[in-house]
Amino acid sequence: MSDGKAAVETAPAEANAIPNGKGHEAGEESAASAKTPAEDGENSQRTENTEANLPESQEFLSGAEDKKMTRFTDFEGKTSFGMSVFNLGNAIMGSGILGLAYAMANTGVILFLVLLTVVAVLSSYSIHLLLKSSGIVGIRAYEQLGYRAFGTPGKMAAGIAITLQNIGAMSSYLYIVKYEFPLVIQAFLRVGTDADEWYLNGNYLVIIVSVAVILPLALMKQLGYLGYTSGFSLSCMVFFLISVIYKKFNIPCPFNGGPNGTEHGLNVSEPHPDCIPKMVNLNPQTAYTIPILAFAFVCHPEVLPIYTELRNPTKKKMQHVANISIAVMYIMYFLAALFGYLTFYGKVEAELLHTYSQVNPYDTLILCVRVAVLTAVTLTVPIVLFPVRRAIQQMMFPNKTFYWPRHIAIALVLLTFINLLVIFAPNILGIFGVIGATSAPCLIFIFPAVFYIRIVPKEEEPLRSWPKILAICFAGIGFLFMTMSLSFIIIDWTSGSSKASSGH
Repeated sequence: MSDGKAAVETAPAEANAIPNGKGHEAGEESAASAKTPAEDGENSQRTENTEANLPESQEFLSGAEDKKMTRFTDFEGKTSFGMSVFNLGNAIMGSGILGLAYAMANTGVILFLVLLTVVAVLSSYSIHLLLKSSGIVGIRAYEQLGYRAFGTPGKMAAGIAITLQNIGAMSSYLYIVKYEFPLVIQAFLRVGTDADEWYLNGNYLVIIVSVAVILPLALMKQLGYLGYTSGFSLSCMVFFLISVIYKKFNIPCPFNGGPNGTEHGLNVSEPHPDCIPKMVNLNPQTAYTIPILAFAFVCHPEVLPIYTELRNPTKKKMQHVANISIAVMYIMYFLAALFGYLTFYGKVEAELLHTYSQVNPYDTLILCVRVAVLTAVTLTVPIVLFPVRRAIQQMMFPNKTFYWPRHIAIALVLLTFINLLVIFAPNILGIFGVIGATSAPCLIFIFPAVFYIRIVPKEEEPLRSWPKILAICFAGIGFLFMTMSLSFIIIDWTSGSSKASSGH
């Protein structure tokens, strides 16, 4: 770590970059509050450029980091590489995986694979931009990158986008718990839908899950401690994937809906027309699947907090964490979509598990899969809550060190607010659809690109250099996805349907 003088000198950038864990001394806090952004910028140029101007600036992943790395004075990470992969993978893996088979049915196998590959590469590139900007200024907080690029407006824009995006994600996860959990209990107990027991009330179940599971995990001091629950969450989704593959060979085609689910007596040697997969399929629904896929790898609010807690952090090491997480999710996404689609073909629904329930509502394997998905979704909520708490601290208490009562209070307020939304205002999810269509492109595409353009010195990369031209194009893609998503949501509202949905 840097000596005391360097820590004081870089305090404006890094006093604000503390998500949790070690704080600075009182003298450093006063130094931070006394300096202006202009002085901040001068200090950062003087103290950090010598460490930031590395050969890696020319390459996506470079070995130069092993010899020399940017030093951070905000936090000493202790989380292992494997736990970091679990946490980032869990942040990526949302409920959107349940809708990917439907997306494949409306794009075709080849077009789906091409789109998924493009989005995975773009997500990895986006994380590269964030890490490069972070390394140049020695800051590992999304909000502080915004502050360094555009001052207070940039910091507030990043903080608000992260808060809205992740509150929307947490609300949608708890919404799934509210409506799915009672149905699963009903199926296991074989009770009718008219039963009036308290344990079949989704509102009570959401509160119980929030208090008993989510809150204790959300009160952890560091994100790294959630690596074990993230690993378990991902294992639940692996079980979901294995079950989807198994069911492909267990459910005959064609699927006809209804209790029996299949038609019999056909000539097996001649495949039914409904049982032939389409390689490319363009229809009115195809356009709706593009935003779903575009947001399939949303994990950007969690990248820098995980980077903060990584043991012996380098940009190369964190990029490896991101690439492995994205690659694993890419494989799981494609296999789940492929085998879900090859089971039901054109009859697959927007929510895959509902299609299985049509075959046999009391299928024990599918009931276990639904429990596994509910478990995975529940264990993702604490991971998503950490960046929101960090963003609130950055916006409201920027120069404060870690303080347990504030740490606990923010988590309590957030979970209470989200529970109230899910219980009393479930229709608000439509509003969060609009928020997601706005904040997700900002966090994935637009902010990383414009922060990179502003933060990387012109002496190192002129505006007309290839890296910055690519970043400008990347921001343009973000605006394109935002326009598409908002357009589809408006069309849905005016037509009264609900085809467009978030991928997370």
